[in-house]
Amino acid sequence: MYTPRLKEKYFKQVVPAMQEKFAYKNHMEVPKLEKICINQGIGAAVSDKKLVDQAIEELSMIAGQRAVPTKSKKAISNFKLRENLPIGTRVTLRGDRMYEFLDRLISVSLPRVRDFQGLNLKGFDGRGNYNMGITEQIIFPEIVIDKVNRINGMDIAFVTSAKNDEECMSLLKEFGLPFKKS
Repeated sequence: MYTPRLKEKYFKQVVPAMQEKFAYKNHMEVPKLEKICINQGIGAAVSDKKLVDQAIEELSMIAGQRAVPTKSKKAISNFKLRENLPIGTRVTLRGDRMYEFLDRLISVSLPRVRDFQGLNLKGFDGRGNYNMGITEQIIFPEIVIDKVNRINGMDIAFVTSAKNDEECMSLLKEFGLPFKKS
């Protein structure tokens, strides 16, 4: 049976390294990646409904799982926004798909970012999670540049079982996420 490369790496390399670094007594104490949440806000979707459908298709191709539209919670007249209007997309990855996406993100997509210096260290939330933003969806190889009508960014949240930022950063570094040198 097939297991993703990073899932195998987690059990064979990351767990022993984390146990050694943080002196965990049991391998079950080692933090793990629980889910990856990807979402896109499409501000121009207020005037053009087709943009949300295109964004759903693109995000579904990137994630390998069907994305769902997000709807506005309240009406804001200055932005011509009505309640329950689709204005974004989101997808939550768990299990094997999560590890596959992370592998593609680290090995293929992040190196394609222009002037990439590493991931920002300010994306940690204090509770063991990490958030990052991507300005262009065209860094993913699944997207055909000729078919893209509009460049959209996205937010990616890595939710871990780590208790603090230090454990989370160590876990993500072990997976291979390239952080900036401080």
